[in-house]
Amino acid sequence: MKEIRVLIADDEKEIRDLLKKYLERELYKVDVAVNGEEALTLFDQNKYNLIILDLMMPKIDGIEVCRRLRNKTNVPILMLTAKDHEIDKILGLSIGADDYITKPFSINEVVARVKALMRRFLILGSDGNSYEKTLIKFKGITIDLKKYTVIIAGEEVSLTAKEFELLKFFASHPEQVFTKTQLFRNVWGSEYVEDDNTVMVHIRKLRKKIEDDPSDPKFIQTVWGIGYKFVGEKDES
Repeated sequence: MKEIRVLIADDEKEIRDLLKKYLERELYKVDVAVNGEEALTLFDQNKYNLIILDLMMPKIDGIEVCRRLRNKTNVPILMLTAKDHEIDKILGLSIGADDYITKPFSINEVVARVKALMRRFLILGSDGNSYEKTLIKFKGITIDLKKYTVIIAGEEVSLTAKEFELLKFFASHPEQVFTKTQLFRNVWGSEYVEDDNTVMVHIRKLRKKIEDDPSDPKFIQTVWGIGYKFVGEKDES
């Protein structure tokens, strides 16, 4: 079994210790950082499969750490936020966090979110037979499920792990309309939806990366009053 290594960055010792204890029970190898500066240093020194970032940390806050990490990696990032920091949640998602969970949190929910993120990321990056095919091809866009890449007009587009999962889910169900709740359940792997921002922010970010005109999308279209659907002409070549 491939070793899964997780980095936890939080300035509260009780939270670091609690998360480390429960994730190590799942046989993950866990490193901890007490501030954003230390988190970036550890990341440069080691190879991680998932990162848990507290929003409010000394020296360098979680938002800035997330922004810097997204310039060099697409590994899943789970942010820990306070309930009254709604704008920071949206900002975190907009710069590349894959998911967030609010404090105080249920440790079982954190572990479940981590497992869901890792399951999707590792399956997509493996060379197993988890999918019947490794390519999803439409006119103008190719999604490689094995290499974890997206090609548009001959150029590779950089997506975060969650953006890729969202696009893969859409493209695997063309013309099918999904509500935000259904998307959250299938892509985030949880029945729990705190608000609509998670799905909406990721769709907005994804459109900016794959659409010629995000304000008039041709791939991910809004079905007013219901949700979203993926539209594309199959490329059989």
